[in-house]
Amino acid sequence: MKILFIGGSRNQTSMLHKIARHLDGHDCFFTPYYGDGIIDWAAKQGWLDFTVLGGRHKAYTDQYLFENNLPIDFGGRKNNYDLVVTSSDLLDQKILRNRRAVLVQEGIMEPLNLRYYLHRYLGFPRWMANTATTGLSDAYDVFCVASRGYRDQFVARGVRPEKIAVTGIPNFDHAHAFLENDFPHRDYVLAATSNSRETFKRDDRPAFIRWARQIAAKKGKPLFFKLHPNEKVERAEREIRIHAPEACIFVEGNTDHMIANCAVLVTQYSSTTFVGAALGKEIYTYLDRNELRRLLPIQNGGTSAKKIASICDAVLRTPLAELKRAPRRASRLAWRRRWNPDAA
Repeated sequence: MKILFIGGSRNQTSMLHKIARHLDGHDCFFTPYYGDGIIDWAAKQGWLDFTVLGGRHKAYTDQYLFENNLPIDFGGRKNNYDLVVTSSDLLDQKILRNRRAVLVQEGIMEPLNLRYYLHRYLGFPRWMANTATTGLSDAYDVFCVASRGYRDQFVARGVRPEKIAVTGIPNFDHAHAFLENDFPHRDYVLAATSNSRETFKRDDRPAFIRWARQIAAKKGKPLFFKLHPNEKVERAEREIRIHAPEACIFVEGNTDHMIANCAVLVTQYSSTTFVGAALGKEIYTYLDRNELRRLLPIQNGGTSAKKIASICDAVLRTPLAELKRAPRRASRLAWRRRWNPDAA
């Protein structure tokens, strides 16, 4: 059978690639994230280069696809696919209609915001609220999530519980593997930045830099900054030179390895926080500490991709008409147990 994986960021695409490796009995193809109609037209004009639909975001994804020699079918136009696997449902791609589909959580979800409520109650597009509305398309058959805490969060936001499978998510399910690395530094304070400004969200970066500097001074340790791969490097470097001139700045490099070697991690709203938490690092973050512990992705030694691949196989074996027929209330627990044997 043929499966299309719809990537997004480099992180999203590498996650899906790990799942595909456990589906070698099928023909797997990949596409960068894309939109239909006016969204596709706007992306081609370069107007959406601040998103995964263009610019550096898409360039990093394209690079990953070519480096790993993955078969590409942009937009899924070459084949008639039996299953679509995606890590974002913020756009309503036509290929998801009347077709088996699995959604995989990509990482941290944004907190509820005004744009989330504008979608829920006034019908504004989901993409306006970014990941705060992940899962609300209901255009998939199974939604694979990072933890029971995230399952509860998605249900509270409006996702149908019978569609959720708690599997853990690739790239965030085996943090201890990052301890073996060749990053030459140890015992420092690491501040990991975000690309909030590039997606038009508020980010008082000078305040964040000064906060990280104060933490490093209090701990008596050197301060390192790791820049988000999709932010404007020149601006970020200039701000750090002004507010923390003694800090070391890293534009390239493996962020997970840097987190593994640090003594203290300072973050904003970032999936990197999960890695630090899983490794027991001292963390300073904009996230609520109790919420972070509740949402922490399952650490299962890196078996999430295999579990998700098994669910993909199960979805492929299920008749399409059965998948698309919403279960009655009385049968929803049984439906949940199809994907979650331990569901209660």
